Amino acid sequence: MALSLIVFDCDGVLLESVDAKTKAFGMVAEPFGAEARDRLVLFHTLHGGVSRYEKFKWLYREVLGREITQPEMDELASRFVHYALDNVINAPFVPGALDVLKTWKGKIPMYVCSGTPQSELVSVFRARNLDGYFDGLRGTPPAKAILLKEILQEAGVDPAEAVMIGDASTDREAAEINGTLFYGRGKTFEGSPYPWGEDLTGLNDWLRQQAAL
Repeated sequence: MALSLIVFDCDGVLLESVDAKTKAFGMVAEPFGAEARDRLVLFHTLHGGVSRYEKFKWLYREVLGREITQPEMDELASRFVHYALDNVINAPFVPGALDVLKTWKGKIPMYVCSGTPQSELVSVFRARNLDGYFDGLRGTPPAKAILLKEILQEAGVDPAEAVMIGDASTDREAAEINGTLFYGRGKTFEGSPYPWGEDLTGLNDWLRQQAAL
């Protein structure tokens, strides 16, 4: 087996931007009261790779007791972008992430598969001059498992020769559904059957091992 494709989640994998978005979710829900704020933040932290639009639907349905309207969705999404985008653009790299990108650029195709909406994802990577490292940037919609499937088809590689690198259960599930390898960032994967690291400082060694198989 050879390593033919590397796919990264963004928030919490390449950039330490999870906290920036967590704070933004809290600010968006603040007008609905402390309970709504705290429940949305908890839901967000438990479902890291889920689209913000699904989280806003959940807030209205499960906390406020009704379905969200399109104007309400648009307003929440606009406020969220305002709160979060600058913080994400200025977020530090996950330790080891930039070294991984520099090591594999031009050697193995690299993609981003993120729960962030496509236009914002592109804006962040262009603002940070990171888009040149990647063969493709793919954001929601659709769901992450479908995004990963589309990336595999576009790259034309055997799923068994691809790896998804993520920090959330949605990343792991996308890898399982599509039959790719998976590497977890964070202690949430400690004790799991998957390779993992607290950050990405050990990822290059693991990738080299896979490439040599």
